[in-house]
This record gives sequence, C-alpha cells and structure tokens, in this order.
Amino acid sequence: MNPADSAVADPIVIDNSDANAASAESEKDAALLEQLLFELRATIVGQNRLLERVLVSLLAGGHCLIEGVPGLAKTLTIETLAKAIGGSFTRIQMTPDLIPSDIVGTRIYRGSTETFDVELGPVHANVVLADEINRAPAKVQSALLEIMAERQVSIGGTTYPAPDPFLVLATQNPIESEGVYQLPEAQRDRFLMRVLVDYPDAAQEAEIVRRMGVDRPLTRQVLSLDNVSSLQRRARSIYVDHQVLEYAVSIVIATRRPTDYGLPELDGLLAYGASPRASLGLVAAARGLALLRGRAYALPQDVFDVGFEVLNHRLVLSYEALADGRAGSELASEVLSRVPAPRIAPSELHDRAVVA
Repeated sequence: MNPADSAVADPIVIDNSDANAASAESEKDAALLEQLLFELRATIVGQNRLLERVLVSLLAGGHCLIEGVPGLAKTLTIETLAKAIGGSFTRIQMTPDLIPSDIVGTRIYRGSTETFDVELGPVHANVVLADEINRAPAKVQSALLEIMAERQVSIGGTTYPAPDPFLVLATQNPIESEGVYQLPEAQRDRFLMRVLVDYPDAAQEAEIVRRMGVDRPLTRQVLSLDNVSSLQRRARSIYVDHQVLEYAVSIVIATRRPTDYGLPELDGLLAYGASPRASLGLVAAARGLALLRGRAYALPQDVFDVGFEVLNHRLVLSYEALADGRAGSELASEVLSRVPAPRIAPSELHDRAVVA
C-alpha cells in the first residue's frame, strides 16, 4: 500500500435525508420565530434591532440590559414579549428604598399555626422587568445577581429555582444622575447583551401616534412556554465551526491585547478587556441569531452582528480614555471592525453541520 494513499482523508459522505430533515427542522423553527416577531411588531413600531436582540437573548438563555431615554417602548417591548409567549410577567420598579427581600421574597410568621411560610418575590416569573435598575441600591443589585447567574434564590436556608424559561430584562435611563447607583462591572457582565435604543424617525413616530393614540393593539399568545424551551434547546445545538469559534475568541482577546491584533491605538485606553464570559456570550448569541435566521449553523457574520451588544458593556476604560471622552461602545465598534473574520462559504458550513 502506498503511504501517500493512507495519508489521504476519506471523503465526507453527506446523507441527503439527514440534510433535508435538518433543513426542515430549521425552517419550522424559523417560522415559529417569525410568527413571534410579527406579533411583537404588531405592537412595537420600528426598533427592529431591539426586537431581534431581545429574541436572541431569549433563545440564548441570557439576560438583556436595555438603555435609552424614556418613552422609547422599552417596557412595552418586554411586556409584549411575555404575553406573546404565554409566560408570567412581573415588573419591578427599582427605587433607592428597596431591600433584597422585596424582590426575592421572605419568610413570614403565621401566628395561627406558629410556623414560617415563604412568600416568593417578583423575580419568580418567566419574564422579569427590572425597570431603571441603576436606581436600586447595591444590596438589591447583588440579590438580583444571584438569580440571574445561578437561576435560584436562597431564603431561610432553602433554595428555590427560577421558573423555566427565565429571562431578566433590565432598563436604564442614561440621562439620570440623581439617585442612581452605577452598575458594577460584575453585574454588567451578567447581562448577555446591552442594547442601545434610539429615537424613531419621523415616519415611525407618525405610525406610533396613529397606532397607539386611541387603543393599544392587543397582543396574542403565539408560542407556549414549551415552544420556547424547545427553541432554546435547538439554539444550543446549532453547529459552530472551529473557525467561527476562534473568530469569536479573537474578538474578545483583542480587547485585552489590542496591539497583538493590529490595534495599537487602543493600548492604554482599555484598563480591562472582556472576560471569557464574553466569548461564551458571543457564541451563544450567534447560535440564537442563526436559529432566528433559519439556519442550523452559525456564520462569522452572526458573531459580528451580535458582537457590539455583547461587548459594549463589558469593557472597562482607563482614566486616559475617560478623560478623552471615549465610550465603551466606541471602542467595541473599533475592535469589531478591525479583527478579520474567517473566509468560509455558507455551503461548507452547511455540509459540516449535517455531518456533525
């Protein structure tokens, strides 16, 4: 036998039936998500990026921080999502006088039975809105951190799991300065994404007035919680090629060692880059976006598209950057625009996904 022949890899044989089944499953999932997106758009005018990123957070099992001035439908978006998936919804209006038991729950003594009962707090819902989260004091933010990270709370020595599915969406008002507690880095890092919301254009605002000026559209339930759990499992099974994974990791490492990635102008502007949780978040969000777009595999473009929201709140700027008026979102954009993406054909990724 010729040694050269033994070094040649066997050709990959693709089972067309498997490919067709995977394609049909992806189309079915995409149809469900398109129906959900259509229902959200029936109430929310514009804000397409916000709606897409919220759904990606839901599919990826992460939490989302939404930042924008008042009146941009942040709260309405979250409430509409909860109705559309048939999940329980609670809104916690964060104020400086809150204490942890106000949100996670507490033990209550019943004199009639001489026993303690546990009253679970409003965080025990499928969709939790933490409105103006930066108004909550540090102890409340820490209590929220446990259920966000561990998906459970501890009351009186007993652990209570969060419902499934579970999604925390928090809002921030960037123009407020009084009575505000800046979110620490550890708290911001727990959010998969930070989505910046801007004003609608003139045509969109006219449609908002027309649609919302009399009676708000009624939101129909188009998915069940079982559907959502199934879609989340499907998102976790989306194929991520090693080249796509390495691209996501390179983006994150470039925030720590910018000079090594051809970004010497950022050296000294970033005190701390993104943590490995950002790499995990990039891949998870890319999987969710791929599922939303009807594919069983993630593209480098998916990583790039979610990169800004995954990175912009995780970068800790140096004093020099703050003095120059730089922002984390600006530096995140620079990193994304300069780290080269791998050149790989979607058809090749599709074939690899079928084989995998």
